[in-house]
Amino acid sequence: MLLATALLIIGLLLVVYSADRLVFAASLLCRSLGVPPLIIGMTVVGIGTSLPEILVATAAALHGQADLALGTALGSNITNILLILGLAALLHPFYVHSGVLRRELPIMLLVSALAGVFFYDGALSRLDGSVLLCMAAAYIWLIVKVARIAERKGNDSLTREQQAELPREGSRPVAFLWLGVALIIMPMATQIVIDNATVLANSFGISELTVGLTFIAIGTSLPELATAIAGARKGEDDIAIGNIIGSNIYNIAIVPGLTALLAPGEINPLLFTRDYGVTLLVSVIFALLCWRRARHIGKRAGAGLLCGFVVWMAMLFWLSPRLTG
Repeated sequence: MLLATALLIIGLLLVVYSADRLVFAASLLCRSLGVPPLIIGMTVVGIGTSLPEILVATAAALHGQADLALGTALGSNITNILLILGLAALLHPFYVHSGVLRRELPIMLLVSALAGVFFYDGALSRLDGSVLLCMAAAYIWLIVKVARIAERKGNDSLTREQQAELPREGSRPVAFLWLGVALIIMPMATQIVIDNATVLANSFGISELTVGLTFIAIGTSLPELATAIAGARKGEDDIAIGNIIGSNIYNIAIVPGLTALLAPGEINPLLFTRDYGVTLLVSVIFALLCWRRARHIGKRAGAGLLCGFVVWMAMLFWLSPRLTG
């Protein structure tokens, strides 16, 4: 069991590293092809924060482990808000300045609510998956359009922060080199994660759903954690908040969408009755914190979010043996 835990951690770190290198390579290639920096920041980099979840979930779905894939998606959304935002807010209070972010929050809630419609009947079909992926595509189109308007006005902090963070140096051969490295590491790393997650589930006597909600969700959320802490230290609050919003939308749309296409069928009933409800609740809390008149997420709110995460973890491990969840 100790060996499986160590290998799982190594696998998750390799997944995160390879995803980061893939995003770096894609950003350099897009720059060399003349793609506007704003488009790179809102699409390539935006999806990049959810890439570890997408990679692990896709591998799990290909192995017929839909519960592991879906647990990773919902668990990552809960972790992003309760653990990552909570930790970052304790380090540095966040202020939401960007008008783009305030427009994205309702989209996050809408996508989360619509995903629940597909979870409600206890099964995912390929039609459900197609609709979810279309929602993700529509979101990408919309945020690029909104960001372009904000860029022309020149008064949105998020678009300025994103463009400043894009890689500015590096040649096309360097980009292809990192692309090759990422594509070699990714399949090996995801296989390590899936194999050892299954071993841990059997060792602890818990389901793959719970493993996805806990171990894998926390591990695949490392890019959001790094971004949130870096944003807190640099004062780039909008990037930190924006990455959480974008990641949560991609997680709830792309991961279940791909899972439904690759492994359609019945899902664990607890996914809707327990886990989806918590995901929607913390999403609403997150939106309310950002919409307050003060637009401020301080240390008190951060402590409250962290307490919520501890309660959530305790509930999962206390209830799972009794409910086989």
